[in-house]
Amino acid sequence: MLMKKAVGRGGSTRKYDLLTILGVHALAQGKTLQRQTLRLLCLITARYNWQSDQLSVGQAEIARLWSVDTRTVKREMAALRDRGWLVEKRPAARGRVTLYGLGIAQILHDTRASWDMVGSDLVARLDAPEAPPEPEAGGKVIPFPQVPIPEGEGAWPRIARRLQQSDAGLYRLWFAMLDGTESGHELQISAPSAFHAAYVQTHHLPLLERALRQEAPGLSLRFV
Repeated sequence: MLMKKAVGRGGSTRKYDLLTILGVHALAQGKTLQRQTLRLLCLITARYNWQSDQLSVGQAEIARLWSVDTRTVKREMAALRDRGWLVEKRPAARGRVTLYGLGIAQILHDTRASWDMVGSDLVARLDAPEAPPEPEAGGKVIPFPQVPIPEGEGAWPRIARRLQQSDAGLYRLWFAMLDGTESGHELQISAPSAFHAAYVQTHHLPLLERALRQEAPGLSLRFV
């Protein structure tokens, strides 16, 4: 599986992928699971610390976030623990609230059947082996798997090579699966899924447009 934690190189991508598959999986389930997953998503986006894998929130605050009473909070948090989606790291004691971690491996396992609903690009990312840790100074460097780069002197091959040289990791995750076709004064970009296209346009469009200006300034950009 891709991730133990959604941090480090490509961390923002892993966060969005995890939140996406939770939402998509929930929408394919019954009302009880939908509600539980929505409540977990609320906790993650409002209070979860991705860097330290810590969720530390009092029951009263959770009750406010969920618009429920504390009895419901106790029941739902117990259900999330039983499913392995939350992992208790430190019990409540002496005025301290319970400290939780996120059961990412279990979430990935339980939502596996829903990944295809998002797209093949997400499946490829989540099925990829976890990236090796950054080497210490003077240590052995373990290279990432090589991703083919378009050949030729057309606009898209030149743009793809520039993107790969600029950030090989970002290229591997998002730009490598795009395809560009020149049509008149347009460079038409296609993606493997609507989710992939939307993510690139929302988060990485400035990089793509800059590479276009540098390599093919006479073309405009359009996703198809």
